Amino acid sequence: MVSTPEEPRAYGSPATHDVTNQAPPLTPYDASEDAALLEGLRREGAGWAEADLRRLGRQAGSVQAQEWADLANRHEPELHTHDRYGNRVDEVRFHPSWHHLMRTAVAEGLAGAPWAEDRPGAHVARTAGGLVWGHTEAGHGCPTSMTYAAVPALRRQPELAKLYEPLLTSREYDPALREPTEKRGLLAGMGMTEKQGGSDVRTNTTRATPTAEPGVYTLRGHKWFTSAPMCDVFLVLAQAPDGLSCFLVPRVLPDGTRNTFRIQRLKDKLGNRSNASSEPEFDGTVAWLVGPEGQGVKTIIEMVNCTRLDCVTMSAALMRKSLVEAGHHAQHRRAFGARLLDQPLMRNVLADLALESEAATALTLRLAGAADRAVRGDARESAFRRIATAVGKYWVTKRGPAFTAEALECLGGNGYVEDSGMPRHYREAPLLSIWEGSGNVNALDVLRALGREHGTADALFGELALARGADARLDAAVARLKQQLTEATQTTARRLVEDMALALQGSLLVRHAPPAVADAFCATRLGGDWGHAFGTLPEGAALDAVVERALPGD
Repeated sequence: MVSTPEEPRAYGSPATHDVTNQAPPLTPYDASEDAALLEGLRREGAGWAEADLRRLGRQAGSVQAQEWADLANRHEPELHTHDRYGNRVDEVRFHPSWHHLMRTAVAEGLAGAPWAEDRPGAHVARTAGGLVWGHTEAGHGCPTSMTYAAVPALRRQPELAKLYEPLLTSREYDPALREPTEKRGLLAGMGMTEKQGGSDVRTNTTRATPTAEPGVYTLRGHKWFTSAPMCDVFLVLAQAPDGLSCFLVPRVLPDGTRNTFRIQRLKDKLGNRSNASSEPEFDGTVAWLVGPEGQGVKTIIEMVNCTRLDCVTMSAALMRKSLVEAGHHAQHRRAFGARLLDQPLMRNVLADLALESEAATALTLRLAGAADRAVRGDARESAFRRIATAVGKYWVTKRGPAFTAEALECLGGNGYVEDSGMPRHYREAPLLSIWEGSGNVNALDVLRALGREHGTADALFGELALARGADARLDAAVARLKQQLTEATQTTARRLVEDMALALQGSLLVRHAPPAVADAFCATRLGGDWGHAFGTLPEGAALDAVVERALPGD
């Protein structure tokens, strides 16, 4: 008897079974399809950028851009200290996908471009672009952030700003190491921390020696964490004769020769693998003074304020991206006879994550609005920005690791494998709390601002007062906060800043979000009707309304 062969299976199908009940690929999708983002964009004065933001959102969620993100992290940057002949070159080589991501980010104005625009809302539009383009990968956001932040610091030395600012605000990405003024666009980095001090930069040991030429110094010393070492110029702190000062260090000197910038090694980091973080050594390195001698921290602090906003932005983007991934899986995966999304407990988890994500997005865009108005001379917004950015940096970045872990768990084992992309998000999340000052540094900075900078407390409570009477739980939280301020110490600083952040987020949601979102947030984050993990929203919370707002197309 001759047996009949089985029907041939389609190429790629397992020999033993059919693949069912797996979510299809998320891509292509629209990363700008986020009600909280679009409403905040309009509210903070950048509604004119919506068409461009939506175009960028489609590009961010495209198959190509997501592939760039994956490849840039799988093929990590490589340090080449010498050429084949033994000459010192100190270059870092990147996979082409890194350059594709960078070229898009710079062209879309996510680096220094807003400083060249007079249009109100330009800085808000940039932040919104970061929230969308952040759906690709976080590493390349480091050089664009530092370039953005370098401009206001460089303006402390007008002759240098006149020369370099037009190139730092350019929308052209030009990665080659050449004499800066011969390029179409520049990127800036910064070098502040050293081995012995970390955030305590006043203990820096790098020395700056004046030369015979006014404003020109030579540096000798090292830096411990200097990311994106292929940038064209760096703002660096060093000890001058009159104290800690800020300097501009070019990689290539005006005569076309390489400045001394010896890269000792690249950091082997937990995450952020696409981005090179280095340990450079200076020895006779030419540098130009930025701002007065002895005022290095005061000069560079504006740069830190800008990069802290970008830490908040990237954390919020990472939350949103992780939520989109978790929601997509839950929409397409079935268990126990129903979609995961329709299972009450999973719906609770997703709704809780959606609340956290919307609160982070709303606060991020409010901070961007304050930055935009502060640049235009609004003193009250400047005071609010000063304290609220440190508050947001502390809290939103702290929420990132727990958020990404819960979102990963929504995919189960499928989320624990590298192919899903979720492990990369999880590894990335802690960095944003560490970069530009860890939690303690930011909490202490809030205390410093309250104690030393006139108007910061008034600006904070003025913002909170805009929602007075709208929700009793928020009113009670603000009253407690006022009492906490009278008793604040270093020991209680974290608790104080956490409560400030939650009150700010609650105020924004009460004023601007749908009632279902605002009520659930206030009941849990402010009213205490909540557990210790995501997915513990109380009985009666409007889970459907929250999820449907966060995951359109459910």
